[in-house]
Amino acid sequence: MSDTVPNREIIEAAHKLVKSYIHRTPVLTSGFLNDLCEAEIFFKCENLQKIGAFKARGGLNAILSLSKEQLKNGVTTHSSGNHAQAIAFAAAKVGAKAYIVMPDNSPLVKIKAVEGYGGQITFCKNTPEEREHTVQQIIKETGATFIHPFNNYAVIAGQATAAKELIEDCKEPLDIIFAPVGGGGLLSGTALSSHYFSPGTKVYAGEPEGAADAVLSFRSDKIEKAPYVKTIADGLLTYLGDKTFPIIKQHVTDILTVSDEEIIQAMRYLWERMKLVVEPSGAVSLAAFIKNKDRFKGQKVGIILTGGNVDLGKLPF
Repeated sequence: MSDTVPNREIIEAAHKLVKSYIHRTPVLTSGFLNDLCEAEIFFKCENLQKIGAFKARGGLNAILSLSKEQLKNGVTTHSSGNHAQAIAFAAAKVGAKAYIVMPDNSPLVKIKAVEGYGGQITFCKNTPEEREHTVQQIIKETGATFIHPFNNYAVIAGQATAAKELIEDCKEPLDIIFAPVGGGGLLSGTALSSHYFSPGTKVYAGEPEGAADAVLSFRSDKIEKAPYVKTIADGLLTYLGDKTFPIIKQHVTDILTVSDEEIIQAMRYLWERMKLVVEPSGAVSLAAFIKNKDRFKGQKVGIILTGGNVDLGKLPF
């Protein structure tokens, strides 16, 4: 796996490597949401991706980039669900074992999916420290190769392919692209794709108020932890990494926060108006855009809907 920040050639190579394993997800529009926001919005529907989330891209690129020697003892990671599924899915494609560390309060739909792809799950308490400790124990016992959920350049290059496709599939250049931010793998990849393939496009992030570490880091110029962590957007409950943060700082225009109530309203619009099943983390970008719509009137805006793995027994509406 590369130790280099992904450039144009690395992102193009990642796309070539993963494209036969993934869907080129559709870019959809909504007249209702265009009118509501007084803008032209293009939704990149990664909720319709393999495994139900954009994470398939980064997981596949990371695993397909490993040597046979690196794969022989399997791979391991920690994740609340979508990256866990991505690694289990990608490992199955190359015939490697996948040892997955998941928080004990992970959504059941994501646990079942990881098991369905053949991943061997070890549960832990839902703190970054417990996740890391449990993964280190697995590495010690198995010799598995660790693939970080976001702080990994091969993962970032894979995630960058979503924005690359969005840029290619829009007829005219986008003024803005919105992506959510948790650990920053997708956001940093989106920012790099915009920089290389559509340099006139500005990148903004949406972040839950209940896990607003990225915006603090963005303002203070160093990686911060959120003052409190409680949000419906379970996929964004993590901190930026030393690989993702510098890319975000250099190439992202701003990070905008939203409440859980605003996230739920965005989910309702997507479910009711577009008939798209999108999970809370996947609706954060739209929520941030709607909250700040007056800043973006009349512009062409790409919004990445990152995932659709919803626990139907725990819907927020």
